[in-house]
Amino acid sequence: MKDNHPPHVVVLGGGSAGWITACLLHQQWAKRGGRVTVVESPAIGIIGVGEGSTPQLKAFFDHLGIAESDWMAACDATYKLGIRFSRWSEREGCESYFHPFPGPVDLHSEPGFTHNCALRRRGFDVPAHPDDWFLAARLAEDCKSPEPSANFPFPQSYGYHFDAHKLGAFLRDWAVPRGIVHHQLKVEHAEVGDSGDIAALICENGERIEGDLFVDCSGFAALLAQQKLGESFIPFDDNLFNDRAVVIPTPHSGPVKPQTESIAMNAGWRWAIPLTTRVGNGYVYSSKHISDEEAETELRSALGPGAEEADARVLKMKVGRLEKSWTRNCLAAGLAQGFIEPLEATALHIVIATALDFASAYESGGFTDQHRAEFNRRIAARYDGIRDYIVAHYRMNQRHGTPYWRENASNQALSDNLKAMMTAWFTQVPVTEANARIYGANPAYPSMSWHALFAGYGTFPPAAKLQALPTDVEAADIEGTRAMLSACARNFPDYKPV
Repeated sequence: MKDNHPPHVVVLGGGSAGWITACLLHQQWAKRGGRVTVVESPAIGIIGVGEGSTPQLKAFFDHLGIAESDWMAACDATYKLGIRFSRWSEREGCESYFHPFPGPVDLHSEPGFTHNCALRRRGFDVPAHPDDWFLAARLAEDCKSPEPSANFPFPQSYGYHFDAHKLGAFLRDWAVPRGIVHHQLKVEHAEVGDSGDIAALICENGERIEGDLFVDCSGFAALLAQQKLGESFIPFDDNLFNDRAVVIPTPHSGPVKPQTESIAMNAGWRWAIPLTTRVGNGYVYSSKHISDEEAETELRSALGPGAEEADARVLKMKVGRLEKSWTRNCLAAGLAQGFIEPLEATALHIVIATALDFASAYESGGFTDQHRAEFNRRIAARYDGIRDYIVAHYRMNQRHGTPYWRENASNQALSDNLKAMMTAWFTQVPVTEANARIYGANPAYPSMSWHALFAGYGTFPPAAKLQALPTDVEAADIEGTRAMLSACARNFPDYKPV
């Protein structure tokens, strides 16, 4: 960029990733002369299968000043307090656990949970199942709203479930009147200038769209970053086996709980995501362990009545990430940047984090590539940290009835960081200290999440070897914690999505 001015940003591709990135960069630079143009083909559909998010999506809407009442109804959205994992463990009492989004109330209960986990890791018979220690688990199970009554000033952290196709359309309709230029054109190719930077997008009607900075949101094809600029792709298939998903919508058959369901299957797992209009279901699986036809049959059988006549779609996943998200004057975002898998609903979390971090790095460098290497390092570390946490779900699984699960449990293609976290757990090293040492001051997942995973699976010494607690050692007060959480939960109304 010249004269230290904000750029003209051209985003290739719409959808959730394209419009989120466009909105954030426009919000950052429009008042100082920056421009954003989105070019998307009207012939390319958006994968809208029912999607979940982390609380960062709420922060995104708050940042733009968009009220929940405006966007949630338009996108069939419901609240999400966390993820219920079922059948990932066959250990008695650990057949299911809830991974919560923590809130302020948990500051009073989480220390007791981590204390009891430490005792149980040492072989003492104390309660350490995560469901007993976090308010979100109680609220989700009781179908409570995450928004408390006015007399309880401790709001619960939450994310959302939504129709991804409708979210992209809502953001487009919000953004265009506010100055983002939108072209519904198919791009034939990109023109690279003498400098090696992308100079323009060439559309099928011959139109040439120039820009200073290009954002590649072209999906798994990565038309700009990978195909045109040759950025390397790092696959994760050696430790994340899943490469397919078959999706089937079904009608609601009971109350809408503000949670995502993640249920283990023969060769992967299935999600159940409640929208206001339907339930989005998908079976994420490894094509090396089950065929598409077998996966569809298994999913239909699991869903039961309501799924017999519903259409099924098979989606192929390209699991991994680009070596560098920012190459020359091109930023990759969304599926063009990378994809881990939908287990922890991190896709839009990474999109938002990438756009905000990029805007900061680009601007602080005077709208140059001065901070590009450090930005790429941070984003790669974020991807790899999320990957490690998701791989841990498979590597630590406590079910071994099929080759898929046995191969995951014996997989040795693990990062050194993940090996170190597992070693810390089994050698009674404090997980909070290990997490900070291994992943730094801003880890992808807090120690609470690691505790929830390991404890939720029941990865403690076998029950037969547990000992009574010595008289000079005190466990956290589980009954007092349950009473406190029950009292807090009474301040949250029943959840009845519109």
